[in-house]
Amino acid sequence: MTTPTACPRLTHPLVRDASNEPLRQASWEEALDRAAHGLGSNRGAFGMFSSARATNETHYLAQKFAREVMGTHNIDSLDRARHAPGAAGLAAAFGSGGGTSSYEETVHTDVIVMWGSDARSTHPVFFRHVLKGIRGGTRLYVVDPRRTATAAWAKSWLGLDIGTDIPLAHAMGREIIHAGLVNHTFVERATSGFEDYRALVEPWTLSLAERVTGVPAAAIKELAHAFARAERAQQCWGRGVTGHRNGTDHVRALINLSLLTGQVGRYGCGLQPLSGRDNVHGGNDMGALPHRLPGFQDILDPCARRTFESAWGAVVQPHHGLDLAEMSEAMEEGTLKALHCVGADPARSEADGDRAVRRLRSLDFLVVQDTHLTTTARLADVALPAAAAWTETDGTTTSGERRVQRVRRALTPPGEAREHIAIIRDLAARLGHEWKYRDSEAVWDELRSLSPDHSGMTYARLSEHRGLQWPCPDTDRLEPPYLHGRLWEKNPARRGRRAPFGIVQHDPPAERVDERYPIRLGIAGRADSCGGFNSRPGHGIELSPEDAERYEVMAGEEVRVSSRHASVPASVRIDTALRSGLAFMTPRSPEEVGVDRAAVRIEKLPITTIVG
Repeated sequence: MTTPTACPRLTHPLVRDASNEPLRQASWEEALDRAAHGLGSNRGAFGMFSSARATNETHYLAQKFAREVMGTHNIDSLDRARHAPGAAGLAAAFGSGGGTSSYEETVHTDVIVMWGSDARSTHPVFFRHVLKGIRGGTRLYVVDPRRTATAAWAKSWLGLDIGTDIPLAHAMGREIIHAGLVNHTFVERATSGFEDYRALVEPWTLSLAERVTGVPAAAIKELAHAFARAERAQQCWGRGVTGHRNGTDHVRALINLSLLTGQVGRYGCGLQPLSGRDNVHGGNDMGALPHRLPGFQDILDPCARRTFESAWGAVVQPHHGLDLAEMSEAMEEGTLKALHCVGADPARSEADGDRAVRRLRSLDFLVVQDTHLTTTARLADVALPAAAAWTETDGTTTSGERRVQRVRRALTPPGEAREHIAIIRDLAARLGHEWKYRDSEAVWDELRSLSPDHSGMTYARLSEHRGLQWPCPDTDRLEPPYLHGRLWEKNPARRGRRAPFGIVQHDPPAERVDERYPIRLGIAGRADSCGGFNSRPGHGIELSPEDAERYEVMAGEEVRVSSRHASVPASVRIDTALRSGLAFMTPRSPEEVGVDRAAVRIEKLPITTIVG
């Protein structure tokens, strides 16, 4: 589902007669027959990629196709990596991977701590609520290596070194404990593992944290006290937290602070991930995951499996499927032979595009259904034209605050393009599964019957209320906008499972900065990328104005970026939000310069003079 400028619109079914022949136009009947035969011949070696730019109904039918028709849990989204560490951290603490509060509560909170997110630039809808809160007296603290546009609105900006969020959070936790600001009633009643947590953070004094993070001890102390003393406080995080290889540990460290102070499970308090994209939250909720059924229900839960087996009339296997990385490995090993991409373009979206293309070419059979003739679609054995999710399709989508909203068709799809759910339904029929869905609402109603969190969300109610947040188990009442209020119940039976503190350790950068490699490099995708790392021709390095002057380079100039492992050319971009000694790069893959958080040096390239 790439943009029209990237590739032409796909308007007619295309098939390939032989591996060495080009795609040619075909009828829907021929294309669907070929797709069904190719996929059906590889039932034991099949995988499915979905895309965040799809409706909830498409995600639901895609995972149902994988599980009921193909008998596998091998389904994942190319976009999930952006959201997975946050969801995993929240699920480990609370049993649910969704953000715990609503955007509206941001207006009514006292303190907001924004970790690793330039929400002003990347989440403008959410940040409108933040600005409204600030105008009403909310204090914003920004924790980020960059002095971002968001930091301009903050009471305090804590410019920590890359990858030191855990030490900073641990130092805040220690200060809260030593200052007597722990909410002991909440900790004793609703959490577990406090003594282990106390021992974990005890070494992290303010002075040690200052040395490790680069943030002044006084600023860390101020933030710890502001957060703990606030009647209501929220934490938000973005890719600056979840983008690390141990992103889930980073998230757990932040959750610990909310557990320590009782800043969760009440109106105006909570934890809000800001790392999602389009409908990545909906993909998770609808079960487009290798380890979860719709409604974020655990595949290993026998009661959940029986519910779906009864509804589908098919066996749901009691084990996890392969995730995106594992399916990629299986393609290289030759054990995954057929792939079905629903709006996903791995050849363009994955970090190493050339390697992704080689994997796709190694498949016995590739089916792509998409709006455009993407790089992946050009490699397909069958390419099926799909309607665009937000303008040519009816359905629903889920925002970062767990809000499900209606999507209504405004335009007629071009040519012979069909809605994703119709394509998946027709493929299932050719493989022996007659699904009688008259429209997207029928698909949604089946999902509601299987997911307790969504059962009260009829299309009529979604329209009436202009969207509803899950959980919404009943059609005659609305739940509070925040999650985990049960943790405040006095009755242990109603309180349920305790929220455990996460015992997570700091994982420092493997490389030190020294005179030879004086710059710490962060690896990050950009807002104008199509997923993964940089999707534009060439790639660049972002330097502070001070470092650009130090190396005597200008914006647009080509330089050589060298780590202890590799060396690559890159084009200079100057970012006034960066401080000296810190740089960010958008390479095709992190292997080009070694590892994330590498130490690097910058070298001017010699000027070449062409004579004649």
